[in-house]
Amino acid sequence: MESQTASPISAELRRRFNSAARVLVLTGAGVSAESGVPTFRGGGNTAVWKGMPFDVISSAGMVERDLPAVWEWFDYRRDLLKAVKPNAAHVTIAGWQHRFPDLTLVTQNIDGLHQKAGSHDVIELHGNIWRARCVTCSMTSESNEHRACVGCGDHLRPDVVLFGELLPTGAYDRAADAALGAELCFVIGTSALVYPAANLPVMAKRAGAYVVEVNPEETPLSDFCDEVLTGKAGDILPLI
Repeated sequence: MESQTASPISAELRRRFNSAARVLVLTGAGVSAESGVPTFRGGGNTAVWKGMPFDVISSAGMVERDLPAVWEWFDYRRDLLKAVKPNAAHVTIAGWQHRFPDLTLVTQNIDGLHQKAGSHDVIELHGNIWRARCVTCSMTSESNEHRACVGCGDHLRPDVVLFGELLPTGAYDRAADAALGAELCFVIGTSALVYPAANLPVMAKRAGAYVVEVNPEETPLSDFCDEVLTGKAGDILPLI
């Protein structure tokens, strides 16, 4: 593992960056936190909602027991996000989609900031807070005040992966395919503790990719990476 501080971008990374055709980018909560988004596991007074821990109010069981309470919680979170804008990391990654012939962006974030920055075809492993999904027919739509499905008339719920639920059908498979074919893999702003997303850089490296971590702190993945860039993604990514 090569750790960089004063001059963060190595000649080897620049060489690989300039020659790569297939690139995988995995982002986590740290990227959004730089824009002021409270992390899902706390911050911004979001660790507890009306006496309920975040992993209770954000659970599949709570959707069944008290869907209005779930919506109240997610409406609160969406209100926090309305004024949040993409940062330099989001913008830089969006630009990479024009630079590389084949770039796959996979995010664990639900805030839609990558799309706001101009990224497209984003694989959202945990869904999107700005969408709703029918509890019966699974039709998705933009959230609305009535929260009734236009297809079957049943209730809508937030289209995000809650505790106790599986990832969206096909999302991880698409991400895994990209990992197996990547020449260069960036792991940005993620704790590397949430699975199965944390498996993606491991798969990429075993398939021959050069794996680069960008994070303010070390993670369980740091020693596994080929290169570690310590710092904020919004500061580091524009330098590459």
